[in-house]
Amino acid sequence: MEKGTATPVYLRLRKYVKLQAGRAVRLEDIARILAEPAYEEELKALVLERPDYREGNLLVVDMLQVIECIHKRFPGLRIELLGEPHVLIEMVADEKKPSRSLFILVWLLLFFGAALTIMNFHADVSMPQVQIRIVEMLTGKRDDHPYLFQGAYSIGIGLGMIIFFNHLFKKKWNEEPSPLEVEMYLYQENLNQYVIAEEYEKKRRAEASRDRKETEP
Repeated sequence: MEKGTATPVYLRLRKYVKLQAGRAVRLEDIARILAEPAYEEELKALVLERPDYREGNLLVVDMLQVIECIHKRFPGLRIELLGEPHVLIEMVADEKKPSRSLFILVWLLLFFGAALTIMNFHADVSMPQVQIRIVEMLTGKRDDHPYLFQGAYSIGIGLGMIIFFNHLFKKKWNEEPSPLEVEMYLYQENLNQYVIAEEYEKKRRAEASRDRKETEP
């Protein structure tokens, strides 16, 4: 390396990370680091923030804060940031073992709720009459209780839902995301953007309040 040239450090900030509540936020927790071996381990262990869990479980760290912390510890480094300009950190407490009774209750609510929804839809569109008419057209005889057709139809609904959502319990048929997973991803992205905007606004208000106090006689 030529004399007078600053040593480069390449950082790629993550978009979203979960950390144990109460622990300090280190650079290796929120970013991928590419640097000279002499600096890499110290950079990974560099503490950026010591969040107070009582102030909330969400924290935003942006690239300016990262650069400031690195330059305080290593003034001669040149920081090259790639990717996201900030990272959203969620401080999580120890996970509790899920309650079996609560799981059963939620499962029953979802099961009967979905069943009632399907039955109400079928009642709205007069599905029983449609099924009777279809059986009559296929067999030439009228059957007011076409249980065989209705049983096959019910099984088809279940198989169709499994194929549509690409899931059977924890098993996936292929790597393609299901519509539900896509919607959940979009929801999480929108939620993260909202939280980041709110955290920036809180920081702006805190800085403005601090500046007013400093300028007051």
